[in-house]
Amino acid sequence: MYYDGLGTQPDTKKGVAFMKQIVTSRCPKAGHLRFAAAYNLGRAHYEGQGAPRSDTEAERLWLFAADNGNPKASVKAQSILGVYYSTKEPKELGKAFFWHSEACGNGSLESQGALGVMYLYGQAVTRDAEAALECLHQAAQRGNVYAQAHLVEYYYRNKLYTKAASFSKRVADYSNIPRIAALTDCLPTYIAKGMAIAAFYHARCLHLGLGLNKDEVAARRYYSRACELDPATAAELHAEVIEQRI
Repeated sequence: MYYDGLGTQPDTKKGVAFMKQIVTSRCPKAGHLRFAAAYNLGRAHYEGQGAPRSDTEAERLWLFAADNGNPKASVKAQSILGVYYSTKEPKELGKAFFWHSEACGNGSLESQGALGVMYLYGQAVTRDAEAALECLHQAAQRGNVYAQAHLVEYYYRNKLYTKAASFSKRVADYSNIPRIAALTDCLPTYIAKGMAIAAFYHARCLHLGLGLNKDEVAARRYYSRACELDPATAAELHAEVIEQRI
């Protein structure tokens, strides 16, 4: 609560001090809290808030908190390890797939969507459209915006333009990312990224008149929304459009 400023003014150093006490405590009554404390202490080191910035220390603490996939350990740590290994340089996608699989099996909505994407594009696993769509549909129904966006992309690339156009508008028009994050327990970064993907493909549908009437004014508005939500994702998609002319 001190670290995140929940019910009090944020004090990351005080929050970190309490986390350390719990992680190192030998008191049996604190045992069930150690995984959660280690996950959050890993966050502190990764974010460099209240503790020295250190990916190595964050990874060590998250691995402890994940406890080799134990369902009674921190599922958040298992999921964040999947994100960490898929985004660090160089990427370690085999480890990312392992940890997302563990977290998904333990109920993580974030990891269910991530697994769908990995199956869809054959990242560290044989490409499997059936498994991908099963994961993505289930995660999307549970409110995972990143999974919803990749379904939009799948519909668009498979020329299911009516579905792509209607679904992309719904996802692109979401607002209040912090509230969505609180309701779904998904990372705000990936919620914004998902909304940007949806906004971009809705702009393409409007720009080219695919699945709905052509409207270049509205298309420009949605292109701008994609850039505002996640400039890097919008630029990557734009470059891909130029290269592949999709």
